[in-house]
Amino acid sequence: MSLSRPRAIVALFALAALSACTGADQAEELPTPPVAEAVQPEPAQLSPADLAKAASNIALVPSPAEMQRALDAAGIQAKLGEKVPNRTLKMDVPNKDQVAVRTGVILADLLLTVKTAEKDALAKQLMDIKTGMEQLGAGSDISATVQDIHDRVMNDVVSRDDLVKELDELSGAIIPEIEYEAGPRSVPLIQAGSWLGGANLVAGAVIDAGSYDKAGDLLKQPAVVDYFQGYVKGEGQDKASGEVIAQLETSLNTLAEICTHETLSEEDVKTIQSSTSSVLDLL
Repeated sequence: MSLSRPRAIVALFALAALSACTGADQAEELPTPPVAEAVQPEPAQLSPADLAKAASNIALVPSPAEMQRALDAAGIQAKLGEKVPNRTLKMDVPNKDQVAVRTGVILADLLLTVKTAEKDALAKQLMDIKTGMEQLGAGSDISATVQDIHDRVMNDVVSRDDLVKELDELSGAIIPEIEYEAGPRSVPLIQAGSWLGGANLVAGAVIDAGSYDKAGDLLKQPAVVDYFQGYVKGEGQDKASGEVIAQLETSLNTLAEICTHETLSEEDVKTIQSSTSSVLDLL
């Protein structure tokens, strides 16, 4: 039975995870390996419990597309894609944490502008994501998947509606079972970049509309903030470094404090926008 293209994307991501864990087994055997040659250990497989936890974390964090739907449901007539700035982010930098955050931001921009962006702009975003994934050490199947989408965009053989579905599923398929060279920390940082970019645009839309009575439903997400804080202060504390990650922690602390407010005021919403901007401006 053939897979639909969105499901094929998920299959390719799963294949990338598998090949990352077993690629050493497929290497050509040498008839007489030197005694002193170091043997690379097999990467540890994630347990079913780890995968279940990862899946729940991914479901916890709203995607940019879900943010747009929430904005529509709140009656705020704003298209987040129209608010996406023209970003120029370098993806071939040595700091993998920074690459992960940038990849998430570009992924959010792509999802929000896919229906309206010029073909060349869309193609550039796809290539930036591909470069980011390669910098993080993602498998060749992921690069091939993004390249395939890029080629179909350039050849005008995919509709924008179909592209929205594919990219939304591609976004959700980036899960911790993919073994990055940078380690599992890349996944929450990709998510953080995507979520921060979307939240920044939502806050701006609320400010433009003056709909502060809807702000709590749209921007008050303590569980999401707690998830990212748990990573930055816990699992990633001894690994994350650099100005971007330091600012990310500061911004998350600010957002956590705002989430304790029963309702969100105009000042709260403007603080959310400025706090998320402070991370994005460093990229």
